[in-house]
Amino acid sequence: MNSPMNSYSHGTGGTSLLGDTIGANLDRAVAAWPDREALVDVPSGRRWTYGQFAADVDQLAHALLASGVAKGDRVGIWAINCPEWVLVQYATARIGAVMVNINPAYRTHEVEFVLNQAGISVLFSSVAHKSSDYRAMVDQVRGKCTELREVVYIGDPSWDALLGRGTGDEPYPELSCDDPINIQYTSGTTGFPKGATLSHYNILNNGYFVGELIAYTEQDRVCIPVPFYHCFGMVMGNLAATSHGACIVIPAPSFDPAATLEAVQQERCTSLYGVPTMFIAELNLPGFASYDLSSLRTGIMAGSPCPVEVMKRVVAEMHMAEVSICYGMTETSPVSLQTRRDDDLEHRTGTVGRVLPHLEVKVVDPATGVTQPRGTAGELCTRGYSVMLGYWNEPGKTAESIDAGRWMHTGDLALMREDGYVEIVGRIKDMIIRGGENIYPREIEEFLYTHPKIADVQVVGVPHERYGEEVLACVIPRDQADPLTLEELRAFCQDRLAHYKIPTLLQVMDAFPMTVSGKVRKIELREWAVRER
Repeated sequence: MNSPMNSYSHGTGGTSLLGDTIGANLDRAVAAWPDREALVDVPSGRRWTYGQFAADVDQLAHALLASGVAKGDRVGIWAINCPEWVLVQYATARIGAVMVNINPAYRTHEVEFVLNQAGISVLFSSVAHKSSDYRAMVDQVRGKCTELREVVYIGDPSWDALLGRGTGDEPYPELSCDDPINIQYTSGTTGFPKGATLSHYNILNNGYFVGELIAYTEQDRVCIPVPFYHCFGMVMGNLAATSHGACIVIPAPSFDPAATLEAVQQERCTSLYGVPTMFIAELNLPGFASYDLSSLRTGIMAGSPCPVEVMKRVVAEMHMAEVSICYGMTETSPVSLQTRRDDDLEHRTGTVGRVLPHLEVKVVDPATGVTQPRGTAGELCTRGYSVMLGYWNEPGKTAESIDAGRWMHTGDLALMREDGYVEIVGRIKDMIIRGGENIYPREIEEFLYTHPKIADVQVVGVPHERYGEEVLACVIPRDQADPLTLEELRAFCQDRLAHYKIPTLLQVMDAFPMTVSGKVRKIELREWAVRER
């Protein structure tokens, strides 16, 4: 029984966990729906049925085996969204190689670190995208990466040369669902990123249950503008789709709001993914009303909290009545909490949902580790099938995040409501402490979103000699020609927010510094503010 008093909850459900490997699960989908579409790349017009997709996965898997890639070897992928990315994902899983996701925004210093830390022997790479010349960057670091023996460029003769090596007779190794299958590097705020190591069991089950909670079937077509290198794209997107016989739709190599809506319209997508800033960009397109989005019924919004006004428009104007909010982290495969199809607007904007089936969550005092009463903020922890195997070759850092009870400590401040739904009130490191008062930026941001001149807002703490920290509001105005003033902002807050929560500083901006996955980099906003003062 879940305690009515403590901030602990476990997810129950009538559907069992999957004991499959990713390859075996794909085989089941192919057997059930061989002629249904599995993958559509809108930019190139290429399409695969499940039967065709599995055949291409097998061809690539045999080619890797023929090239000397063995079970447990690390195969890197440094690429923007494209069908080959998906083929590499399933082909490496098929043979038990560990696919290492490399952020397409990385530059030589970072990619050299990842190639060496993971011990990557074969790297798949884009040739170029926008201002990134991947081939030139690989050439710069290749001599410093002793284990890297081959680079295969997507859309280049080296791709076809690799495929030509396989005979189709190379035997597949025996695999366990608990084998490591994926390393995802999580961006640390200090030092180098850490490689979260995930198994078939971790990510296949997480993708499957995320899809279950939004009722995916083989009839669904999922538009995925979020990056594949991140769990949002490859787990909540690709694995949620293939475990239900649904179709993966790639709208563009990287996020483009117009291309995304065109893909939804052209492919009659039923589901659309994005972080809130992506949905804001789509809703703010000049021709937004001209797109036919009536095929949509659901989707996933994750990465950061969704403003109420944005959610109202997503439901009403994008036809996403069943849109789901997900919360998680790479180290937990990623999703721990999710709203349900029939949740009301308040639960979809005020919370990040409740615990998934077969998982546990709790909220603890960060100092003592003691579970908090419901309604009291503390650190969110999660436990269950989704918790990573550990950080690749870093047992010390693993022990800092996963305690002796196998609880993953998220670093997020949360509170659990009486009904088990969880509110994220900020990062422990993002919390502003002003004159001894704890201030949660999310609360102020939600309030400021209601100002008619504000299109987007981020609140951060910056150093202050007397109070320790003071509150800075970084604002993107609706109209750059009529920006907000600090006086207007403070007048708007007066008598509506406690005095210590009212921003004392304002910075009007054109855009926020973002990660490739669409999260605002608050640390950069803080660093910038300190430099400018």
